[in-house]
Amino acid sequence: MSKQEFTIDDLKRILREGAGADETVDLDGDILDTDFEELGYESLALLETGGRIEREFGITLDDDVFTDARTPRALLGVVSDQLTGLVDV
Repeated sequence: MSKQEFTIDDLKRILREGAGADETVDLDGDILDTDFEELGYESLALLETGGRIEREFGITLDDDVFTDARTPRALLGVVSDQLTGLVDV
């Protein structure tokens, strides 16, 4: 079953579950506009994150989503657009 809303709390949970969290990064801080690499998430961790988002929310993300969506805010927008049907799958 897919959810209809993807929040920053969902993203933080999925990041922690899939790749853990760098001890030097406070995911509970204001991270919306911080590049994923600065948060300690490299390409492999982001691929795992994308897979978890797809499974949990019942959507399909483009292969280059993390190339284009480099921050949590950008990723939230992409996933939200998918969930609301604003983007063709």
